[in-house]
Amino acid sequence: MELLESIIECLRRIRERKPLIHNITNFVVMNETANAILCIGALPIMSHAAEEVQEMVGIANCLVLNIGTLSPDWIDAMIAAGKAANKKGIPIVLDPVGAGATRLRTESCRRLLSELRISSVRGNLAEVAALVGIASEVRGVESIAAADSPERVAQALAETYGCTAAVTGATDIVCDGSRLARISNGHPLLGKVVGTGCMSTAIVGAFAAVEPDPFTASAAALTAFGIAGELAATVSGDRPGTFHVELYNALYALSEDHVRSAAKIEIANVG
Repeated sequence: MELLESIIECLRRIRERKPLIHNITNFVVMNETANAILCIGALPIMSHAAEEVQEMVGIANCLVLNIGTLSPDWIDAMIAAGKAANKKGIPIVLDPVGAGATRLRTESCRRLLSELRISSVRGNLAEVAALVGIASEVRGVESIAAADSPERVAQALAETYGCTAAVTGATDIVCDGSRLARISNGHPLLGKVVGTGCMSTAIVGAFAAVEPDPFTASAAALTAFGIAGELAATVSGDRPGTFHVELYNALYALSEDHVRSAAKIEIANVG
């Protein structure tokens, strides 16, 4: 499968090139996302001061925007960094944490999507649904329900904003408006550790730094992250704390053999 080879090639490029991933992300997950990026083989920098974000983008290979602990000043910094990233031609990955829970979150994400060229959006079903006006229920930052399927929600976001949409859940859905991937890798313990969604967005950023096609980068990253979750669970058993540690180990040790033996991906054309 072509995507299978892309995952393997992306892993090789990340570990050889060690791309710098600039994160404007939330206080809850800064440590987790930095460690995830480092373990997969890239380099993280966490920088949100408006006075330096444009300069930081100048040396970065990808920009990851995460609205988890949102404030108006951070949104301004995200816009400034995003415009610098667009000018430089590096990808931007957006995590709309809690979109739909409050007007500030939803409108801020829509502003980012309208004013910047976003390559990929990675969120849960309710968050992504909220961005395209599909009825959904968000409790805090958790997805409770949405009025449409993940496939239709992802396609709606991709077509509305001209980006790749990655809707994560029991089965991850990636869509760019013409192609759709269903990824069945992962483990229930990923839902028992705070920050694993944000970590998956950071991994999308690492893959996007070395793969110019946002659809391929997003699908490859989520497959790799899901496989790492499965590997971690084989060691941790039913212990979320141990799983958290083993997830880093699994990302660090992820190999070509793991990808070839464990990837569960289905690709289809849209329409």
